[in-house]
Amino acid sequence: MKKLIINTMMLGLLLGAVSCKKYLDLEPTNAASDKLVWSRVDYAELAVNSFYHDFNYFGSFSSGQSSAGMTEGFTDMLKYSSMTYNANMYIPNEVAYGGPVLTANYVSVYLGGWETVYDKVRRVNEAISNLKKYGTSLAEADAVRLEGELRFFRAFLYFDLLKRYKEVIIYDEDLTKISKTATLSSEADGWNFVEQDLQFAGEHLPVSNNAMGRLTSGAAYGFMSRAMLYAKRWPAAQAAAEKVLDMNYSLTANYADAFKSGNSEAIIQYSYDKRVFTHSFDFYYSPGGDKEGSGAYGTPPQEMVESYELAGTGGFPDWSVWHNTSGTTETPPYEQLEPRFQASVLYNGATWKGRTIEAFVNGKDGYANWKTDAVPAGRTVTGYFLRKLLDENLDLNSDNSTQPWIALRLGEVLLNYAEACYQNGAADLANDAVRKIRTRVGLPYTDKAGDALMAQIRQERKVEMAYEGQYYWDMRRWELAQTAFTGTRVHGLKIEKNGSGQFVYTYVDCDQQDRNFPVKMYRIAIPVSEITNNTAISQFPEWN
Repeated sequence: MKKLIINTMMLGLLLGAVSCKKYLDLEPTNAASDKLVWSRVDYAELAVNSFYHDFNYFGSFSSGQSSAGMTEGFTDMLKYSSMTYNANMYIPNEVAYGGPVLTANYVSVYLGGWETVYDKVRRVNEAISNLKKYGTSLAEADAVRLEGELRFFRAFLYFDLLKRYKEVIIYDEDLTKISKTATLSSEADGWNFVEQDLQFAGEHLPVSNNAMGRLTSGAAYGFMSRAMLYAKRWPAAQAAAEKVLDMNYSLTANYADAFKSGNSEAIIQYSYDKRVFTHSFDFYYSPGGDKEGSGAYGTPPQEMVESYELAGTGGFPDWSVWHNTSGTTETPPYEQLEPRFQASVLYNGATWKGRTIEAFVNGKDGYANWKTDAVPAGRTVTGYFLRKLLDENLDLNSDNSTQPWIALRLGEVLLNYAEACYQNGAADLANDAVRKIRTRVGLPYTDKAGDALMAQIRQERKVEMAYEGQYYWDMRRWELAQTAFTGTRVHGLKIEKNGSGQFVYTYVDCDQQDRNFPVKMYRIAIPVSEITNNTAISQFPEWN
């Protein structure tokens, strides 16, 4: 079994031992206790376990990608439901609209994370240093495996820094190099550092791991295929993806199953347990009918719905009849859309938890007018609700969410491979990868070349990995965000019943002002506090 399944029951119990002073809380900064921890493989593994929580922190169920909600809310993929009611709703809208609010301080707070990530980097480096200093009594296989895990996490953290800031301060396990006047590296040096750590991890982690939840070679190479796309190191991205494709992962037969626990596609899975550690994704994003007054913080807009093709035949339906601001009684072609739509979006009339979604005015799930209804209270402002990543079996009135976060899966690796192959001039391999993605959901595919092939890869990434925390960052690295998210608005369908009991679908503007992605947002501002404390660095020019 090659997938990484991080079980928080295991981690919670182990970390609980720390707070109960069973071993790790024995003055961990003291050299003697460091020696004790890193000289025994069982203790060393427990120490490394704490870093696995970073998969949760940087996932869509937590706030590591943005402290202002899902980054999809800055795009045409998700519309947050209020400009005044709750910071988790109005801040994503402020970011999407751009303008004077996007100061260096504002952006570093809501889209940065410099201080938090560097604190995590420091902890990883201390662990590597201690492993090398005190782990000499460990079996060589255990020592290099643990170093591989730690270097994976360091690369994971630096990837996050580089995709935001491009130029970062590089610290390794030589703790004597820590300085208040450390300089920024070049972007190339930053990616060198990430690539070297991931290469080491890929070479020294096991292909399969009998210990549930520990990192594998597939996790390292799979993540490397993602990181090297950002670095524009196409041969490295292709080679890393090929390593994974040669392993024993397989696409799930049903797209919706790719987000369930223990599936054949998952490469890194972070699991929760209601006795130890849960999350609240369903509370924030479920349709309002699931729990009165909650849910629908963000909902898919019409633009995202129109990104999905017709089932079976492929191609896009003509939505012009529903772009009618006076309304139409024609029923939208929801049931004719492909499986990824059915697994990702809840629409009026969809079946959910044994009931029918009522996304209309005064329906059980309800509709709220953008801005006019300042408190959405679980109602949609777009006519849709999110389905993907939600737990259909959860009773929100009694339980918190425990469905897993799939941090890396084969579907992404195939698309990473397709993009890398395209950039390397291997269109045949890129087409094959795209075909595999589409075949899984029953869509036909005709080989493409040149710009048409790259456009298809981008389209597949958008719908295949919708709401998985990638779209916003993809559009930034492609440098398409300024065009796609400037001078645009998102829309929805307001649904009402007429006197005859028919549904009337009215096309509505869900923004009522243009969106704006300024060029400076291609690189996040360095926090003012860092510039104040470190005289060797200055703010990026675009933020001055």
